[in-house]
Amino acid sequence: MTTGVLGQSNPTASTNTTVYTVPSSVSATFNVSIVNTGTSIAVVNLSVSATGTPAASEYIEYGTVIPAGSVLERGGLVAQTSKNVVVNCSTASCAVSVYGFEQ
Repeated sequence: MTTGVLGQSNPTASTNTTVYTVPSSVSATFNVSIVNTGTSIAVVNLSVSATGTPAASEYIEYGTVIPAGSVLERGGLVAQTSKNVVVNCSTASCAVSVYGFEQ
């Protein structure tokens, strides 16, 4: 069983980036932290999706503004086998961490 940091990324601007995929035969309970390390706002989309290209129904944040030097955190998320945590940030100044445990 993996615990702690499950995935991290500094995504390319305006690109869907899979930060973490739940391995086969397990489920995961996790939190997502997106830090805007830049000097201007970042607009973020966050999903837990079946593929790296989320459907509209899979977003848990959409068009969310993160001010410079601030963080967006979503906690208590649960996903089954093969689900993906996908982030799209309007700038390259987003640092994304997924942390939790697999069971």
